[in-house]
Amino acid sequence: MHRLILILIAILAASPALAESQERTARKVKSAVAGRAGAPELKSSAAVVVDHSGRTLFAKNVDQVVPIASITKLMTAMVVIDAGLPLTERIAISNDDRDLIKGSRSRLRIGTVLTRRELLQLALMASENRAAEALTRVYPGGTRAFVAAMNHKAVELGMWRTRFVDGTGLSSDNVSTAQDLTKMVAGAYKYPLIREFTTDSGMTVQLTNGRSMKYNNSNRLVKNHEWQIGLSKTGYISEAGRCLVMQAQIAGKPVIIVLLDSWGKLTRIGDANRIKRWMETRSTADKPG
Repeated sequence: MHRLILILIAILAASPALAESQERTARKVKSAVAGRAGAPELKSSAAVVVDHSGRTLFAKNVDQVVPIASITKLMTAMVVIDAGLPLTERIAISNDDRDLIKGSRSRLRIGTVLTRRELLQLALMASENRAAEALTRVYPGGTRAFVAAMNHKAVELGMWRTRFVDGTGLSSDNVSTAQDLTKMVAGAYKYPLIREFTTDSGMTVQLTNGRSMKYNNSNRLVKNHEWQIGLSKTGYISEAGRCLVMQAQIAGKPVIIVLLDSWGKLTRIGDANRIKRWMETRSTADKPG
């Protein structure tokens, strides 16, 4: 019996799930000692704040390659827009758009027909996975060509430690670093439509059967009047934890914030607010008395 227990322990220790948990715990431990005097104590495993010139104001585990979940959809949106495909084209949600990776559900039923613009807005604002999957599926050349375009765009932006395998972010093989993601946010911010859709507080989708569905932004901070957010995207899968990227004006300065692998639903929001207070305090301290 003792020998059987030892064998079971060995099997569990070698399992991907446990290895993944140990890796994330190691990142937590590393991040706990990564702070410096006066810097905010963040709960996210990796974080970075850069100003408009690209100067780093805060950094924590910025080169750790990790899954990025639905932050992926910013790249999906850039590829769709770069292709110049008609935004008014109507696209039907099909069985091929179901989530076969995580088995997550969607409010977009099979057969729902929406314009490319509406699908793009849902993917960015509400992180709707079937919308993102449909956008990749109908791309010229199909999903394989779309993913190739995503990785080509990543190289174009100088995201050397980034890789994409799908357009939704459901796959944990979509990986990047906090540092690389500042480049993706900066690139995405150049697209007016992405800025608009990621900061919409909500939208109503009119269905062909006369019904309507209300969607809200997955980032609650876009409704907070104390924030001036120019671009926003959330992400979550179990391997990535809670993630958040934003472009925002804080203390009168435009900055990019990347927060990766936060545990708990509210931690990434708390970290964003801690960064905001820290920057505002620094700004006040720097003013001549």
